Amino acid sequence: MATISTAAITVELPEAFDARWNPLPGIRIDDRRITVDPVQYFFRFESHTWLVADWELVASQLLTVDETTENAVEQLALDFIKANGESTSDAARVLATAYEVYAYLFRDEHLAGLGLPEINRDHLRMLRQAATLMALNKVELDGHISNVGPCWFFPAATSVVFDLDEKTGGLLDEVYHGGWFNEHRRIESIKAHAALGGRLVHGCQSVPDQTGGVIAPYGASMAAFRDDLAAFKAGWIARVYAHRVA
Repeated sequence: MATISTAAITVELPEAFDARWNPLPGIRIDDRRITVDPVQYFFRFESHTWLVADWELVASQLLTVDETTENAVEQLALDFIKANGESTSDAARVLATAYEVYAYLFRDEHLAGLGLPEINRDHLRMLRQAATLMALNKVELDGHISNVGPCWFFPAATSVVFDLDEKTGGLLDEVYHGGWFNEHRRIESIKAHAALGGRLVHGCQSVPDQTGGVIAPYGASMAAFRDDLAAFKAGWIARVYAHRVA
C-alpha cells in the first residue's frame, strides 16, 4: 500500500483568505498564504492524489465551446478530462486550480441576476474560500469517500468560520447548492469543474439536510457514495459545529 504523505500543504493564492479560518484545526491563514496540516485538518485522509487540468486550458478550450445535439455539455467535459486530466500529488496545485474555478463561478457580475438581494460580495468571498478548500476532498470511482475535511460540510463550515446565523448560513448553502445555478450557471459549473477532474455532486437534497458536496469523477458510484456519507456525516458535522466560538 502506498504511503500517504502527511507533509504540510502550503499555497499562496491571489486572494487573501479570512483569518477566521484559523480556529479550525489544521488550517493556518497568513494573508494570501494558506497552510493545511493533513493530520489535524482531515477527518479521513486516505489519498494524496487528485485529478486536475490546467485552468488556462479549460478557459481557452472548454468554457467557450457550446454543446450540440450530438455532444451534451457533460460529454464535452468528460472528453476534455480524458484528453487533458493529469494525476497530481501536489495538493497546492489542487488548491490553486480550485481557486481559479471558484473565482470564475462566484464572480461579482452574477449578483445582479441572482435574484437574492441578501447575497452580497462578502458572501461570494465566503463561497470562493470554502469551495477552494473543499477541493481537497475526494471520492473514488467505486464511490468510496477517501478524503473528508470540514469543508465537505459546506454550510456547517461557513457558519462556524464566518459566524453566520442559521438563516444566512442556509441561504448561503442554497446559493452553493443550486440556487445560484440556473441552467446557464449549471453549464458554466460543469465546464469549470473539468479543471478539478469531475463534477460537483451534493450529498443532500436541500438546506435542512446540510450535507455539503464534493467534486466526484464522472462514473463514480453514487449509490456507494450515498451510503458511505450517511455512515459518518452526523458525527463529523457535529465536530465542525463544535468549533463555533461562543
